[in-house]
Amino acid sequence: MSDLEFPTSLGTSTTDEISLLGQSLAGDLMGQVGFGELAFWLVALRRPTPGETRVFEAVLVALADHGFTPTAIAARLTYLSAPDSLQGALAAGLLGGGSRFLGVTEDCGGYLHAVLTEHDGDLPPDDDTVGWDALALAAVRRTREQGRYVPGLGHPVHKVQDPRTPRLIAIADEEGLHGPHLRLFEAIGRTHEEVLGRKLPLNGAGVCGAALADLGLPVELLRGFALLARAAGLLGQLAEERRRPIGMDAYLTVDRNAVYVDPSES
Repeated sequence: MSDLEFPTSLGTSTTDEISLLGQSLAGDLMGQVGFGELAFWLVALRRPTPGETRVFEAVLVALADHGFTPTAIAARLTYLSAPDSLQGALAAGLLGGGSRFLGVTEDCGGYLHAVLTEHDGDLPPDDDTVGWDALALAAVRRTREQGRYVPGLGHPVHKVQDPRTPRLIAIADEEGLHGPHLRLFEAIGRTHEEVLGRKLPLNGAGVCGAALADLGLPVELLRGFALLARAAGLLGQLAEERRRPIGMDAYLTVDRNAVYVDPSES
């Protein structure tokens, strides 16, 4: 008998039973708990309320797919190159989740969380728009002075409004989960033009980060939830690539229009 122990609060198994989160996987969880609810539970180590589950799953839906983004194209072209490696195609798409696509969820949530935790004194009351605007304006000014960008502002397609943003805020409000991260993000949306000199929309990835942070999920893990959502979208992209392939056309369009440029001319 080994004296080694590796403590875990997640999954364990015996010859005839699997336990997850202290529950019987077969008896207590399967058919009783939705996948989104389970994903939340696995990270937070507490079962979410129905309202939290609704907001959380709204985030997953919002981030699942956004058309022919770089992540989707990477997955499709990898599948074109290696159709025997579905996992490679999925991984290729997920590896593209960074500061411009998907990673903004974590970047924005972390940014908002830092502003809130570094604030000296009490936060403004929920209905104090003036107070939230002052907090946001100061944060945007500091960020600009530091030569950094405010994550969650702007979108390559939705130039006026990202349709996901007001909808997710409304859902959080309906569930009583319209917290300080979302309020600060909204205030940034109202005030940033004064500092940046132009009006930018609050993008969907950013509002998802704010909503997840308001659920109390670790801001250091928010990108993981974006990738969890996009994994479903990428699987759909690959299923469509099998039914109606565009990978070869995308490859040939770029390859057949490649033009040699002498290095001395660049």
